Order: sequence, then structure tokens, then C-alpha cells
Amino acid sequence: MTPADLSRTVLHAVHRAVAENALRAPVPARVRVERTRPGGSGDFACAVALQLAGDAGLPALEVARILRERVAAEPGIGRVEITGPGFLSFTLDAPGDSDRAMLDAVREQGSAYGHGGALRDEVLRFHHPREVRAAVTADAVRRVVLSQGARVRISCEEAGEAEWGLLGVTVDAYGTPPVTSPADPSAPLIPVRPVPAGATARELLERLGVDATRWGLLRPASHDRAPLGDDLLVQGEANPLFLVRYAHARARALPRGAAALGFTSESDAAPAPYEAASDAAPYESPARPLLDLLADHPRVLLAAARRRAPDRVARQLEAVAHAFFDFHDSCPPLPSGDEKPSAAHRSRLALAEAAGTVLAGGLSLLGISAPAHL
Repeated sequence: MTPADLSRTVLHAVHRAVAENALRAPVPARVRVERTRPGGSGDFACAVALQLAGDAGLPALEVARILRERVAAEPGIGRVEITGPGFLSFTLDAPGDSDRAMLDAVREQGSAYGHGGALRDEVLRFHHPREVRAAVTADAVRRVVLSQGARVRISCEEAGEAEWGLLGVTVDAYGTPPVTSPADPSAPLIPVRPVPAGATARELLERLGVDATRWGLLRPASHDRAPLGDDLLVQGEANPLFLVRYAHARARALPRGAAALGFTSESDAAPAPYEAASDAAPYESPARPLLDLLADHPRVLLAAARRRAPDRVARQLEAVAHAFFDFHDSCPPLPSGDEKPSAAHRSRLALAEAAGTVLAGGLSLLGISAPAHL
């Protein structure tokens, strides 16, 4: 993590604290972090708590405590201390530590990696018109917010098409419910009204099938028109749906190839050192973009849940797929020719497996299948 990365991380913590009403103060345009002076604690220090204390009407030590809670768990940060009148002092993880922790988390949590309980106190009621894109969007929103712990109920203005069931859509009630629930006044009705698809579920299923229909309806933002042409069926990397599913299938194939060669990935394999032969620093290796995207996956899922935006999940999967192929082509996880499997190959394989797991989990949240073979 660079000083610029750390500055952005602290600024993000300030944004979160203000959004969650834990801190009432204007968010600064930037946060300055500096190398700790001789005799100080940690690698870097930041005085943002002292800067915000006056506007927040709180002691700087209290502001620092609020921010520490929101920074300490971020990838790359080993320890956060409060020193002096309210300085935040940061000790960064040793290179590779946070990457190993992330890969271990993916391995342990599987397709549930990125799921959490941030919305566990929320009861969400979504209501949509009798239109296929609205129905599929509401269903995907349900899946995403459930992954973050919320309780969800979906209603539709009137009974939908029979084909909605083939698309995996479930509706809890029909008709227009009250704007607020008598059982829970804190759960207002949330409308789901994307730009209509311009076709029925039957028409789309006959032409595109389930997976391409769902991707075509969910990939664009709700306020944009959904392109639903036959290019969604093209078996080529120019088709984002094919790219994502092909990346998943390729990631799943690598462990099979490794097993045939007599080796497997190791949970404690560090992904950074395997580029030691290059002149680039470990964090600048071809693996870095993929590692960063996988580490960012939980934040993306939470943002998609809070924004009711499954398109964010689709875009994240596209980015992971592109990064996976860039990494795979630059750092092949399997040895070639007479080359023997090494620790580097095990490390690469661990990262490839993690990418496949994240792609599978993301596709599942979108209600799209993730075949192991294409």
C-alpha cells in the first residue's frame, strides 16, 4: 500500500463515518498522510482527526476512535494506533501478508466471499411493475441485498408472465402494498423501475435463453436501455458474458491440469514473490490488478446492495475476467514443456482458483449459471 493508497483509504473511512452518521463534519477534499518521524509509532501518521474535531463537535481522540474502527480492517493495514492528542498511526502489512489473508478468505468462504452483515438490521420492501426487466432487476437486487444480511420482500403490481419463473424470478405478493408497513414503519416501499426491456420474457427466452437474458437485462444501469441483441450469444471475448464465463471455466480447469501434473495450490502460498525474476516490485507484478480486484470484491458487493445496483456486480466480474486473462497470459499457473512445478506455480494456481471462486459467486448473485466447461 502506497501513501496515496493509504490517503484514499482514510478518506473513504471519513466518508463512511459521515454517511453512517457517526461523524457530523464536512468531508475534506483529501487526507494527508506522512512518514512517521524518528521515534514515532508505525509507518505512517495522519492528523485528520484533529482537523475534523472542531466541526464534528467531538474531542479529537473520539474522532480518531471512530475512524480507526473503519480503517483497521482494510486490506494492507496491519495495525492502527491512536497517539498523542488524536493522531492516527498506521503499521502496514508486510508485502504479501494481506494478499495471503485475502486468498485464505476466498478459499474458506467459497462463493460466499464478500457476503456480510452490514445490512442485517434493514427490512427492505421492493415493488415493481409487470415488466420483465423490472422483475429480473428486483430479483437480482434481492439476491445482492440478502448477501449483506438484509431481509427482503418483493411485490409486483399484478401477476406476471408464467415465464418469469423460468428466469428465476420470485414475487412475494401482487397488488400495491401500503407505502409504509404497519408491522415495520421503518421499511418504506422502494420502487424498482428500470427502463423497460421492450420485449416479453417469452420472446427473450426463445431468442436468448435464461443466462443471456438475465445478463442483458442486468448489465446496463437501470436508467439505461438494455441492449438485447444476438451478440449476447456470441462465443467470443468481445461478448462480456462469454468472457466472464470463459474466465470462470478456465480458472476451474487449471486445478484439474495441475492435479494431472501432480501438484496443487497451497493456502499459505504468497502470490507476490513469484515475479521475483522481473525488475518490477512485487506489488507492480502482473498479478497486482487481479489481487486488488479480488480484495475489493466485498466492498463492491456492499455498494451494489446499498445502491440497489446489480449492474455494479456485472462490471466487477468483467474487470476480474480481464485481469485474470492478463495475469494468466503473463504468469502461466501451469508449467510448460519439461518445466517442473514450483512454488511460483502453486502461488499462481492459488490466485487463479480464487478468481474462479469470485466469478462463480458473482454470477450466482446475478442468477446466471457458471459452468465448469464451455
